[in-house]
Amino acid sequence: MIIEVDFSGDIPIYTQVRDQIVIGIASGQLLPGEALPSVRRLAADIGINVHTVNKAYAILRDEGFVKMDRRSGAKIAAMTKEDGPFAEQLKSRLCPYIAEAICRQMEREDFQDIVASLFNQLENTGGKK
Repeated sequence: MIIEVDFSGDIPIYTQVRDQIVIGIASGQLLPGEALPSVRRLAADIGINVHTVNKAYAILRDEGFVKMDRRSGAKIAAMTKEDGPFAEQLKSRLCPYIAEAICRQMEREDFQDIVASLFNQLENTGGKK
């Protein structure tokens, strides 16, 4: 999996790295037990600071996407079904996007079509096991 970052964008680089790894997991490009590159290796490959990669990996660990081990490094964790806390977090993350869509007079069906299309795209590339 190739991780690309937008150095001129508004999204912090550690968030971009985190998001692309989560997309890789969802799409089946990264499988449970698969090792991620070392912090130094990924930082060198992308051309970013090791602390930035370290922060992305720490967030992934805290969110349960990655298991960390001093000897074997970061590996993709086996995910379990999550409904309660994640559903609430998802609502709070989606709320500003839905509000902006409403302000921009986007139709509900168009918004739902975009979400369904993205969900299907990730699911159909191997994300749902």
